[in-house]
Amino acid sequence: MKKFLLACILITIYFPTIAQENNPLILKNDFQNQRKWVDSIYDSMTLEEKMGQLFMADIFSSDPKAKTDKIKDLITNYHLGGVIFSKGGPVRQAKLNNEFQSLAKVPLMIGMDAEWGLAMRLDSTYAFPWNMTLGAITDNKIVEKIGRRIGEQSKRLGVHINFAPVVDINTNPKNPIIGNRSFGEDRDNVTEKALAFMKGMQSAGIMGSAKHFPGHGDTEKDSHKTLPTVDFSRNRLDTLELYPYKKLINQGLNSVMVAHLNVPALEPQMNYPSSLSSKVVTDLLKKEMGFNGLIFTDALNMKGASDFKKPGEIELAAFLAGNDVLLISEDVPKAIEFLINSYNEEIITEKRLAYSVKKILYAKYKVGLNHYKPVKTTYLVEDLNSVNDDALYEEAMDNALTILKNDRAILPIKDLQKKKIAYVNFGDDSGEDFLNELKKYGNVDWVKANSLDDYIQKLKEYNYVIIGFHKSNENPWKNFEFSENELVWLYEIARTNTVILDVFARPYAMLDLKTTANFEGVVMSYQNSKISQQLSAQLIFGAREAKGKLPVSLGEDFPLNTFLQTKSLRRLQYGTPESVGINSYKLKKIDSLANLGIREGMYPGAQVLVARKGKVIYQKNFGYFEYDKKQEVRDTTMYDLASLTKILASLPLVMELVDKKELSLNTKLSEMLPEYKNSNKADVTLKQMLSHYARFKAWIPFYRHTYNEEKTGVSSKYYSNIPGKNFNVQVAENLYMRRDYIDTIYKDIRESDLNSKLEYKYSDLPYYILKRYFERKFGKPMEQIVQENLYESLGANYMTYLPLEKFSKDNIPPTEQDDIFRKQKVQGYVNDQGAAMLGGVSGHAGLFSNSNDVAKVMQMYLWKGFYGGKRYFNPKILDDFNTCYYCDKNVRRGVGFDKPQLGTSGPTCGCVSMTSFGHSGFTGTFAWADPEEEIVYVFLSNRTFPDPENRKLIKSDLRSIIQEAIYEAIDY
Repeated sequence: MKKFLLACILITIYFPTIAQENNPLILKNDFQNQRKWVDSIYDSMTLEEKMGQLFMADIFSSDPKAKTDKIKDLITNYHLGGVIFSKGGPVRQAKLNNEFQSLAKVPLMIGMDAEWGLAMRLDSTYAFPWNMTLGAITDNKIVEKIGRRIGEQSKRLGVHINFAPVVDINTNPKNPIIGNRSFGEDRDNVTEKALAFMKGMQSAGIMGSAKHFPGHGDTEKDSHKTLPTVDFSRNRLDTLELYPYKKLINQGLNSVMVAHLNVPALEPQMNYPSSLSSKVVTDLLKKEMGFNGLIFTDALNMKGASDFKKPGEIELAAFLAGNDVLLISEDVPKAIEFLINSYNEEIITEKRLAYSVKKILYAKYKVGLNHYKPVKTTYLVEDLNSVNDDALYEEAMDNALTILKNDRAILPIKDLQKKKIAYVNFGDDSGEDFLNELKKYGNVDWVKANSLDDYIQKLKEYNYVIIGFHKSNENPWKNFEFSENELVWLYEIARTNTVILDVFARPYAMLDLKTTANFEGVVMSYQNSKISQQLSAQLIFGAREAKGKLPVSLGEDFPLNTFLQTKSLRRLQYGTPESVGINSYKLKKIDSLANLGIREGMYPGAQVLVARKGKVIYQKNFGYFEYDKKQEVRDTTMYDLASLTKILASLPLVMELVDKKELSLNTKLSEMLPEYKNSNKADVTLKQMLSHYARFKAWIPFYRHTYNEEKTGVSSKYYSNIPGKNFNVQVAENLYMRRDYIDTIYKDIRESDLNSKLEYKYSDLPYYILKRYFERKFGKPMEQIVQENLYESLGANYMTYLPLEKFSKDNIPPTEQDDIFRKQKVQGYVNDQGAAMLGGVSGHAGLFSNSNDVAKVMQMYLWKGFYGGKRYFNPKILDDFNTCYYCDKNVRRGVGFDKPQLGTSGPTCGCVSMTSFGHSGFTGTFAWADPEEEIVYVFLSNRTFPDPENRKLIKSDLRSIIQEAIYEAIDY
């Protein structure tokens, strides 16, 4: 007898210690206070209050008052233990949550299904990638970060338990309810991803709940509608379905949700739900697997369970089976009454009741309900939609995108100058974001047709066809299959064209295809979200690498873990500021500055672009083409770049020739053009004249020499309103100059006096000279040289001379209302008069572009002559040109490039590195690159319209102030 009493005492003493070691609900560092709180609450409860703790009722925050009042009644009169929120909105839910909690004697445990974030249930919240997408990621740290962020958002909303992760192994492609909610079909991958997700979420102070025990991945029925059967041997269950649970339990899993499944190998009673089976819940989960955390039933109103017993009976069966929390009972009052009667009849023992109620209380203490605080609604929506969420989504999708097929290394697309690309949209959802992103890299046309014959005919003129299969991204249960018509068209288009198929849907969509033999490339993008579409386009053009592995098998062609890696071609990416260490909120200062410029009349419209570390992180348009506010500035709007032409057209050609040793920085002008041998400029070197240290005149007003005697316009001696044999140099709309006057311009430059003093003097004249040199050297017009040598291969499709030959005026803002020289609104023709007199093309002006294409050239410079898989010149060349050779002479310039000021005033904010470089333009343009911070900044405007004498932009130094804002936004 003494030995028995001693044993009982020892068990009593040592049970808490043992419980601490094995119970994930225990706070090891605060166990004594936790146990004290739990015991005090439990001991003060009535039987009714204890029974109420076992129940978690559901509510929509969008529900009418009558329904929310029912929950209030359950809290007040039936002592409800918890609430699971479903559909609605975050602010409504927070307010309801606070109301409900204020009525509860013991704080409520709040639960949600937020498998891919709160957006699974709520509007105005963030949706992270689905589990199937995460299953393609090889870096589990990313999954852990997503788990943590979902945990943080749940906690902010007052949620204590997220019924996630889903650990079902989706070995059945026909599974109607799991599918994309699973991490895939590979046991180990599912386990690793679930463990990472769990660790992240629980580290945020939110309880995780693995589901659907013992495994819902290999079913063809939905337990919401019926009782699915999992008819496998115990050995199969142990080695597959149960495997993730064992690993997660060993790593501190807080809770498990038990599914409504018929599992004959575990429960011999025919068609008896696993959620009601003591053999499944108690014998297997608790005893055999050693799980001491909280155990939830799946919703008891689901047909998989509710078809078997009446309210009250089903709750009793679930409780006696070993579940702790009875989720979504069909009739809570009746069920509580039934359980109380069962207690009084000693069917439920006090020990059994205390066991579950205390576990629930331990869980409540663990999540902080011993010190409950209401949810603050101030900035709630903002807190649940952080810019960091976009950065994390980008990181996840960047690592998930998977190439399934890549015949002849079609991916990434190379040699853009040789490609004519069509985009075809299949599926029932939008591919607009995909198409817009594709167009940032190359000439991509959206080809539409109503019949297969029309498609075949229209696609004949293209050598690449990108087919995007876009299905709804609303939720993972949406239809994902190809239609029969689409399959027929797909096969035929692939048979007659070079095709890249990009699937923005559940991977199982590929099982509809009987063959992929005629597809050169297949990309699995998993979801049709905006970020997925954008990043997939970037992958196709080599801005991003393919890193993902297929998490399921798709027939013989694409087995599990299909993984074709690609290397970056080094093209500009597009993404979030936070992904490259820039603070989005600080960067928003640019918005107010750019809009200030419009309000103050500095310019009618503008484009601003910022890239860092090879990624465009800010690209916005402001204002209109003119002050009449009729036509908005768009991404495709092309500005007159003015002197940016010097570094975006002339300089790359010079660098190319220096790299080929056909020129050097010390090459003399007389060696480049024989007619200069006897001129006063014969010994001027390339380095001197491009550093603006050659005594050249700043400019020569050639156009004034062609005025009429009254100086009220141009002379008919030199111009005609209609083109003719002699008058064939188009200066502007309906204005043509004599061809031979071009010789006069070059003669005037050659014979012009040099300045008496050798000092810094900015001059356009060297670039007139370069144009003549290039055209003789290459035997082609300059506009053709730069297209063929640079812009076409860069994919700079909006950068061009003579833009009206390719684009309409709807793409080009005007630069001036010229009332004397051209007597017209100058739009689509170069603003610079000298360049206009050379037919719109010169080395110093004439180039038009949008900000995106300017950034491509600037990024090519930052990458020291490399872009898009092509080397334009060797790295040393950039260093040679980006050197200030005459700094000791107070000349800040490099060779062609402008450089930061040597004193207090100059072209930049003064906050850039001394290795940075760029240029500005008369029309209100600016482009700058900083190798040390890896920043490209582009500002384009038409500040000269309608009057070039408007110097407000220049006086305000707004371009430099915006540049300063960029540098202030750098976090790391």
